Amino acid sequence: MNVFFAGGGTGGHLYPALAIARAMRRRNAAMRAHFLGARRGIERDVLPGTEFAHTLVDAHPFYRSQLLSNLHTLRGGLSAWRDIGRVAAEFRPDLIVGTGGYASAVALAWSAAHGVPIVQHIGDSYPGATARFFARFSAEAYLGFPEAQASLPKGRCIYRDTGNPIEPPPQIRLAAAEAKAKFGFPPSARVLLVFGGSQGARALNVATLGLIERGLPSSLCVIWATGKGQYDLYQGCDRADVRVLPYLSPIADAYAAADLALVRGGMMSTSEGCAWGLPMIICPLPSAAHDHQTSNARALERAGAAIHLPQSQLSPERLGADLGALLAAPDRLGTLSRHALLRARPNAADDIAGHILAFARSKGSHVAD
Repeated sequence: MNVFFAGGGTGGHLYPALAIARAMRRRNAAMRAHFLGARRGIERDVLPGTEFAHTLVDAHPFYRSQLLSNLHTLRGGLSAWRDIGRVAAEFRPDLIVGTGGYASAVALAWSAAHGVPIVQHIGDSYPGATARFFARFSAEAYLGFPEAQASLPKGRCIYRDTGNPIEPPPQIRLAAAEAKAKFGFPPSARVLLVFGGSQGARALNVATLGLIERGLPSSLCVIWATGKGQYDLYQGCDRADVRVLPYLSPIADAYAAADLALVRGGMMSTSEGCAWGLPMIICPLPSAAHDHQTSNARALERAGAAIHLPQSQLSPERLGADLGALLAAPDRLGTLSRHALLRARPNAADDIAGHILAFARSKGSHVAD
C-alpha cells in the first residue's frame, strides 16, 4: 500500500501528517509513505530527519494583498505539478492524505485530476481554504474540532470527529507533586504554564512579565516557556517561583505540574491541553490565517473547556484578575478541567489511521492490519 502525505508550511499541518503516517505504519508495516511538501515550509528542515521519503516542490501560498506575487504561485504550481507527476509515476500512490496548508494544494489537485482517492485531516474549528475546497473531492475527512463540519461542503465526503493527532499523555502519569518538584516548586503550589508555541508569543511574554512585576497571586508559581528567540529577554526573571525556559522538551512534565495554562489558540496546543484536562486561558494570535485561532478559542469556550481572552484585552492587570478569580474558585477550575477532558481525543492518530486503512480496504488496496 503506497500513500502520499501532503501538508506543511507550518508545524500544525506537518506534525499531524507525521503522527498519522507513523500510526498507519504501526498497524501495517508494509505501508509505504511518501511526503510531499514545500521547499519554503517547515518540512524543509523537519522531513530530512525523519524515516520517510519525501519530495519538496516549489509551492507558494495565494497572496490576497499582493496579486502580482501570485505569478510565483502559478509558476511554482506548474513546476510542482510536473514534479509530483514524476514521483507518482514511480511511487504509484493508492491514496493521498492531505493535512492542509498551501503545501498540500497542488498535490491534492494533482490527485483529484488523476483519480487518486483523497482523505484529509482538518485540524481547526474553521477549516483553511485548501481544506474547504478539496473537501468536495475527498472521500473522508477527520476533524480536529467537530465544529468544522458547519463550514465544509455537504455531499460525498464523510466527516468523522476524531480530534487532532497529538502525543497522548502517558498511561502512568507523573504525580502532580513530583512534577512540581522537578521545577523546584512546593507540592502545595498552584502552577501556571505559559506556552506560546515553539517560537514563543511576544504578547503572552509581555503580559507574563508584567504579571510577575506586579506580583503573582498568592501561592502561584509559573513555568514560562518564552520561545528560543525571546529567551534572552526574559531569562533574568528566573527565580524560585518562576521557571523561565526557552522551550519545553519533554513538555509532559510541565503539563503534569500545571494547574492551568495561558496558551495560544493553535489546534495542537489546545488539543494537548484538553487531553491533559488542563484549564486554559486561550489568547489567540489575531493575525492567524482566517483568524482560525479565535474560532478554536470560541469553540472551546462554548464547550466550557477554556476561557477566551482576546489579545486586544490582554494586559498584566486583566491576566492577574482572571487568574485570581480562577484560583479563588476551585469548582470553576474543576469544571473547566472536566469539560476539557470531554473534548479530549488522545488516541486521534491511531483512530485516524484505522479509518484510513479501512477506507483503503474498501477500495481494494492491499492492506493487512
